[in-house]
Amino acid sequence: MTSRIAVLAALGAALVLAADPPGFMHWRAADLKGLEQKLVGKLDPKSKAASEPLGKFPNHLFTLAHREASGEAEIHETQADIFVVQSGEAKLVIGGKLTGARTTVPGEVRGSSIEGGREMKVAVGDIVHIPAKVPHQLLVEAGEQFTYFVVKVDTP
Repeated sequence: MTSRIAVLAALGAALVLAADPPGFMHWRAADLKGLEQKLVGKLDPKSKAASEPLGKFPNHLFTLAHREASGEAEIHETQADIFVVQSGEAKLVIGGKLTGARTTVPGEVRGSSIEGGREMKVAVGDIVHIPAKVPHQLLVEAGEQFTYFVVKVDTP
C-alpha cells in the first residue's frame, strides 16, 4: 500500500511539474486561422471590423483583429501597438496629424484621417511596432480583407 501511495505521489508531482507556468500562452497558426473565419462572421456592419481578445496581463494584452474596410485614425496615449500580419494586406499610415481628433475614452484619440503621415504597405508575415502617442491608421481597399495579431503594451 505504501508503494502505491509513493507511485501516485510521484505521478502527481510529475503532472504538476509538466503543467504550463501561470500566464503561458501559445497560439497555433491553425487556431488563429480558425478564429479568423469566426471573426469574418462577426463583422460589425458599420466598421466592417471584428476582434477577439486572446489574453490580458498586467502590462500587455493580445487580440486578433479582422478588417474588411479602413479603420479610423488613432493615437493611444499610453499603449504601444505591435501588429503581426496574419492574412491580406493593407496600407499603414503612420505619423502626421489626426484630422478631426476627438477623445473616445481616456487615453484614446480617434480621427477621420491623418495629414502628413508616411504610407507603407503591410502584408502577411510583416511585424510592425507603433510607439504610444504616434498617429496611425490602417487602410484596407474595397473588397479586400486584412487580419492581424495585435499586442498592446502599456508604456510609462
